[in-house]
Amino acid sequence: MHISEDMSSLSTNPAGRFSGSYQDKTGILDLRDSSAPSGNLQVGVASITTLTEKLSTYLSAQDLKLVREAYRFSDEMHLGQVRKSGEPYISHPIAVAEICAEWKLDVQAIMAALLHDVMEDQGVKKEELIERFGAPVAAMVDGLSKLEKIEFQSQIEAQAENFRKMLLAMARDVRVILVKLADRLHNMRTLGVMLPAKKRRISRETMDVYVPIAHRLGLNNLFRELQDLAFSHLFPMRYRTLSKAVRAARGNRREVVNKILSSVKDALNDAGIEAEVYGREKTLYGIYRKMLDKHLSFSQVLDVYGFRVVVENFRESYYALGTLHALFKPMPGKFKDYIAIPKTNGYQSLHTTLIGPYGTPVEFQIRTREMHRVAESGVAAHWLYKNEGSNLTDLQQRTHAWLQSLLDIQKQTGDSAEFLEHVKVDLFPGSVYVFTPKSKIVALPRGATALDFAYSIHTDIGDQAIATRINNEPVPLRSELKNGDIVEIITSPNSRPTANWLSYVRTGKARSAIRHFLRTANLNESTELGKQLLAQALVALQLNPELPDFLVDKLLNESTAKSMDELYTDIGVGKRMAALVARHILDLVQDDSPSIPFQQLGERQAHRPAPVIIYGSEGVSVQLAACCMPIPGDGIIGQLKRDQGLVVHTDDCKHAKRLLIKEPDRWIDVTWGEDLNRRFDTRISVIITNERGALARIAAEIGEADINISHVNMEDGDSNDMTHIHFTIQVESRNHLAKLMRSIRHLNGVSRVTRERG
Repeated sequence: MHISEDMSSLSTNPAGRFSGSYQDKTGILDLRDSSAPSGNLQVGVASITTLTEKLSTYLSAQDLKLVREAYRFSDEMHLGQVRKSGEPYISHPIAVAEICAEWKLDVQAIMAALLHDVMEDQGVKKEELIERFGAPVAAMVDGLSKLEKIEFQSQIEAQAENFRKMLLAMARDVRVILVKLADRLHNMRTLGVMLPAKKRRISRETMDVYVPIAHRLGLNNLFRELQDLAFSHLFPMRYRTLSKAVRAARGNRREVVNKILSSVKDALNDAGIEAEVYGREKTLYGIYRKMLDKHLSFSQVLDVYGFRVVVENFRESYYALGTLHALFKPMPGKFKDYIAIPKTNGYQSLHTTLIGPYGTPVEFQIRTREMHRVAESGVAAHWLYKNEGSNLTDLQQRTHAWLQSLLDIQKQTGDSAEFLEHVKVDLFPGSVYVFTPKSKIVALPRGATALDFAYSIHTDIGDQAIATRINNEPVPLRSELKNGDIVEIITSPNSRPTANWLSYVRTGKARSAIRHFLRTANLNESTELGKQLLAQALVALQLNPELPDFLVDKLLNESTAKSMDELYTDIGVGKRMAALVARHILDLVQDDSPSIPFQQLGERQAHRPAPVIIYGSEGVSVQLAACCMPIPGDGIIGQLKRDQGLVVHTDDCKHAKRLLIKEPDRWIDVTWGEDLNRRFDTRISVIITNERGALARIAAEIGEADINISHVNMEDGDSNDMTHIHFTIQVESRNHLAKLMRSIRHLNGVSRVTRERG
């Protein structure tokens, strides 16, 4: 993921010489290659005239002077740099600044737009920008620049870290993301010159990350344009085919559109409502998604066109709605009131679908002028820095809360890839709206549970949640929320998160808070496990697991860990691979040998590393897999999972075998310890004749074997006279289980007893 995807390359002549001229009044840059032979001049012209005209409508003369200074500096720094299209590079920062000017961003944001690539491309230091243009501008440019060339373990990690840097800068100053979105929009508009593979990569990144951010910030025009541009490069044939079909449909449906427009205008005039009414065409990507999701052909997508009614005030919105419902029949279940309950990005409108002329469904949006301004420009319509002294609007409060949640997630997340995963979840555009017992509205991603709700209120409430009531009915914490639910969380100071909670939370905040608790609450266990795993990996490479001080110092200097305990903990929770760390230690030894007397093990000692011993009481750093439920006596293998530590499977588990093929490096040898003083969950299935007392007989036999039943589930067997009973029981070992199963087989009416796997 490139945080400043400039789509340019530095283009110079063999001698690397360029000359340029600058005219202050017109802002025209003339770039000429002075060493090129006559008749082969590369000439590019970039003008800031349009930019200054846009800015002069709302910036002062002093502000315009600051913009020109930023332009001159950017022009000077990018001199000699050319875009793939052959244009001088300075044309790109100018275009980004023009987009920001359309949103009426302030002078500091415009200056940052003009300077946004000078740190990354030209090596300008942040200190120089602070001295020339002030700390706020320098901080924005720094937030928009990719990280310096750090050695990352993978390209994915580098992309995630760059994205995290930008989002955290955005959390401190929302102007960072506005400038970045303008940068991405111009790059998408000029993507045609790139190679197909790069076009697809940049478009996929745009669709996955920047489109949801634009939607989350309420930048609807930008959201729609980025979607269509990304669609056109990801699926060019589908885009062209659909575009052609829409153009043809325009002509065919013009009569219907005109008839609807005329009828609506007349009806609103007769009702005394002053309104603007106009048709709007749905985006090609919106039509494509509808065809895909509902398995429709283009001819079946009837509502390609919609209509918008813009009125003067809030009250007239509802008057207009009543007028339209009197004119055309509304479709049942197709009315949404986003005025009473706005979307999370601040969007407000009334949505209704009516049966128009010729039986065609027609969608209407009804809103006030202020709602229309927010719907098109979102947070940029009145962004957080424009009215610092006044009260925040609802949109500003929601945006501020979301930005603050990014900082909360960052504090609880040590890994950039995990941070990106959490943020992507929260960018999911679908929302569900629920109420607190005091009638405050809370918006959560669709699919969120009551536990997500608890964490959205406060991390402590989530950590201490034990139960919930939805609409005054007691339900489990895993219950999925629906629009309009009234949710109450019951807490206990003794409650603590468990690893199982991760399987049913939906929001990034909840997921990061749970993982943070699990990491910190069992730090000593994870550290000890990591130490054991690294020792095993070192022995496998014929290295002594007792590392000398000089090697520890070198290892810590070349990693992000501050101490060996932190390194062990990272290995214990699966964030680092013990084999990779051991390999790095071997490289350090080989680089400095033979001058360093580091003891290596003999071949016989290092032939096979000792397996990790499992006692089953290690806590969350070691988990017994729920798919196969291993018990002492089973052959077992261990999988290192990110942020979950070591997961133990039986060696014949089908699920484990599939995972072993995908990630063989994450598997290690494990073995059961001696004197295991605890019991282990496992499952058995019993098929028995359907008669009175059958369940009681089996339960009594299980009790006689000194075995606890933790769960029972019954279902009909293959025939009417048989019953299938599933037990989850707690046993000491495989022998203990085998003895119980032999006893159950001898009971009257029992047809079959098996141990359940998967």
